[in-house]
Amino acid sequence: STDLTSTVGYDSIIQHLNDGRKNCKEFEDFLKERAIIEEKYGKELINLSKKKPCGQTELNTLKRSLDVFKQQIDNVGQGHIQLAQTLREEAKKMEDFREKQKLHRKKIELIMEAIHKNRNLQYKKTMEVKQMCCCFLPCGQPLLHLPCLSCFCQLFLKLAQTKSALEDTDRSYQQSVTTMEKIREEWQNEHIKACEFFETQECERINYFRNALWLHVNQLSLGCVQNDEKYEEIRKSLEMCSIEKDVDFFVNLRKTGSLAPAPVVYENYYNAQRNVTPVRSPAPVPISR
Repeated sequence: STDLTSTVGYDSIIQHLNDGRKNCKEFEDFLKERAIIEEKYGKELINLSKKKPCGQTELNTLKRSLDVFKQQIDNVGQGHIQLAQTLREEAKKMEDFREKQKLHRKKIELIMEAIHKNRNLQYKKTMEVKQMCCCFLPCGQPLLHLPCLSCFCQLFLKLAQTKSALEDTDRSYQQSVTTMEKIREEWQNEHIKACEFFETQECERINYFRNALWLHVNQLSLGCVQNDEKYEEIRKSLEMCSIEKDVDFFVNLRKTGSLAPAPVVYENYYNAQRNVTPVRSPAPVPISR
C-alpha cells in the first residue's frame, strides 16, 4: 500500500496463512474421524466372524471353504483396525507439521509487529514535529504602526526567540524524517523477508497437504487391494469345494450298510395243517447310490 502506516496487505497474508492452517486442522480431524469409523467397523467384523454361527454343521470341502471365509473376514477386520492406526499416525504428522509452521511463523510475526509499532510511532512523531513547523508564521512581514520603542524591542526579542525555536524545530523535524527513513527502509526489508518466508511456508503447506491427501487415498486403495486378496482366498477355497466329494463324504461318514432290508415273509400261523407252499424270500440285492 502507498500508505506507510497501512498493514492491509500484511494482514491479508496473515489471514490467508491462518486459513491454510485451519484447512490442515480440518483434514487432520477428518482423518481422526475416519480412523474411529475404520476401527469400529473392523471390530464389528471380527466379532461377527467369531461369534456368529455360519454353517457350523457343514462337512468336508464346503466346511473348509466356510472356515477360510470366516478367517478372511476376520483378517479384513484386522486390516481395518490397522488402517485406523495408520490414519491416526497420519493425523499426528499433520498436527506436528501444522504446529511446527505455527511456531516458525510466530517468530516472524513478532518481529513484524514490533517493527510496525516502531514505524507507526516514528511516523506519528515526525508528523507532530512537521505540524509544529507549520505553526510558525513567516517573519518577513513589515512592521507597521509600532506604538513605541519598548514594544518594538519586545517584539524583536520575541521574533528572535521564535526564530531560534523554529530552527530547533526544523532540525528536530529533519532528524525525525531521517530516522523515519531508516525505519521505513528497515520495515520494508523486513516486510520483504517476511513475505518470502510466508511464501515458502505456504508452498510447503500446499505440498505437504497435497502429499498427505495422495497418501491417504493410496492407503485406502491399498486396503481395498488387500481386502480383495483376502476375498480371493475365499474364492479359491470355494473353487476347491466339490459337491460330489461332500455328498460321498457324508455317505461314507453316516453309512449303515450296503444291503437293503429283506422283504417281510408271510408265515401261516392260522392253519398249520394246510399244505401251503412257502413263499421264498428273494436274495438281498445290494443297493447302489
